[in-house]
Amino acid sequence: MDTLRKPIFFLAVALIVITVLTELGTGFARPSSGNDPGSLTGTLGKEYNRLLIEDPDALGNITSDRPPGIGILYLALVDGVVLFTVALMAISLLIPAAVQGRLQGCVTLIFALLLFLGSLVLCFVGLQLVLLMVSLLLSFPFGTIAYMVIYGHFDRTAAGIILGLLMMLKIGFVVCLLLAHQRFIQNKGLVLLIATSLLATVILSFLHGFVPGFLVSITDGIGGIIAAILAMVWAIFLLVGAIFAVVRAVIP
Repeated sequence: MDTLRKPIFFLAVALIVITVLTELGTGFARPSSGNDPGSLTGTLGKEYNRLLIEDPDALGNITSDRPPGIGILYLALVDGVVLFTVALMAISLLIPAAVQGRLQGCVTLIFALLLFLGSLVLCFVGLQLVLLMVSLLLSFPFGTIAYMVIYGHFDRTAAGIILGLLMMLKIGFVVCLLLAHQRFIQNKGLVLLIATSLLATVILSFLHGFVPGFLVSITDGIGGIIAAILAMVWAIFLLVGAIFAVVRAVIP
């Protein structure tokens, strides 16, 4: 790390932090869409107004200022692993190597365990949501009406803007890493992790784009489940490596 260009490296860290915060919806306001359910008329408009009066919380996904759906939110699980990895690299610049070797294994073990459990829970939450939406859609006519009111107006425009921004941030992150130190490309684990992050973003964009608009909520949920599964795979990988690191630190 002696020849590391630190300013560019910390710029890369900042970009991945912004990426994760964007996925979590921190400080992000959704642009308005022409498919605002509040403007519906006829049967769907009446059903929307009835649900809004009886159970306002049921329409939280429609009126939220966070990114639409769960897919973008679940991307934070994968990109959280990227952030954790580069954060460990940044910390290694600030603390002695002896302390880092003992601390890194324990911190990674805790992070990997929490990531796996959190991803597992969110995976089941996403699966339950997708099954609910499919069940409503196929329960003609009243279930279908309820689906169209609650989930049939996914803000694909806003999601596309956010995903485009995320892709630019991730590409900028990769470029800054390479400019900071060309040997980062030799770290196969880091390269595979970044490739996983980019792949998850591309998959979610594809799932948003290849179906009719009223089905995007379902494919968005499927994209979220895929992101959660990818995060679990990386959590297992980190967990195994952390266990070996802790054992080596405890047993001389």
